[in-house]
Amino acid sequence: MTGSLRTQRLSEQRFGQAMAIAAAVLVACTAIALWAGYERITIPRLLHDDVARSVFFRLRLPRVIMAGIIGATLAAVGAALQALFRNPLAEPLTLGVSGGGSLGAGIAIALGWGARIAGTPVVFIAAFAGSLASISLVYRIARSGAVVAPGSLLLAGIVVNLIANAAVVLIEYTIDPSRSLEILRWLVGTLDVVGFSLIWQMLPFVLPGWLVLLLVARDLHLLAVDEESAASLGVNVRRSERIVYLATSLLVGVTVSVGGSIGFVGLVVPHIARLLFGQDTRFALPASFFLGAGFLMLADALARSVMGQTELPVGAVTGLVGGPFFLWLMRRRQRYVML
Repeated sequence: MTGSLRTQRLSEQRFGQAMAIAAAVLVACTAIALWAGYERITIPRLLHDDVARSVFFRLRLPRVIMAGIIGATLAAVGAALQALFRNPLAEPLTLGVSGGGSLGAGIAIALGWGARIAGTPVVFIAAFAGSLASISLVYRIARSGAVVAPGSLLLAGIVVNLIANAAVVLIEYTIDPSRSLEILRWLVGTLDVVGFSLIWQMLPFVLPGWLVLLLVARDLHLLAVDEESAASLGVNVRRSERIVYLATSLLVGVTVSVGGSIGFVGLVVPHIARLLFGQDTRFALPASFFLGAGFLMLADALARSVMGQTELPVGAVTGLVGGPFFLWLMRRRQRYVML
């Protein structure tokens, strides 16, 4: 009994240390993102310059918060999907979840569905439906009996993503040019936001999704080993799968409908979290949440700063930064395995 209590206490201590480090990284990234940009804003300017205050509180602060929300969401979803499918390459982009959400949101934008249902933007609902349909389809294709083949899972996800992207391109070519341009800007990934109204609209959807993923982190930790072991330890495998499907589809649908298709966050950040804090999903998932927020904040700061007055799409920055870094991680992992 004493040994069990000691183990639990050590685990809690490790968790607290991991969260403290991840939170400190997030604070540092937030400070850098708030300072960076074409227009340098310092504390003296905030105190005495009305224009600087307007730029900071109506443009920069909401944008940094938006980047944090979307980055945290994509990273947490990536960690959850990698544990659920026991595949280190699983993430919203490679499993077709982002593609399905993009198609749903693209249809809503093309048809001019700017209305709300019970206060919920129709674009959110359409993106959620597309994400849920995509992940369900990919899972059904890849599953054979009680086994999900990792290769089939990724292949199905990539194909579904390509089909969804092709459908979005077809929509762009057949609709009004102004709406086509809106879809194009949204597809490359953008965090343009003025004020906090859009952020308040997102929170009722992302907060429950975050909470659900954190609550099922223990089940995901056991599922990351294999389904049979998880079931023998009391995990209701099918219920956990359905919960993760719904939560991840909701989260990806909301982020895609707001920020467009932003890749590599859900792929790279969970690997960084595991390198820093170990393979335990109970640690890696919440750590990915903090690190993902900081990662996208820095990527967006780079997109706003690297070319002066010209702003780069944040989705392109995450791809250019995250792709090579992920290849380095994979190479490092291979060397470690060979040793």
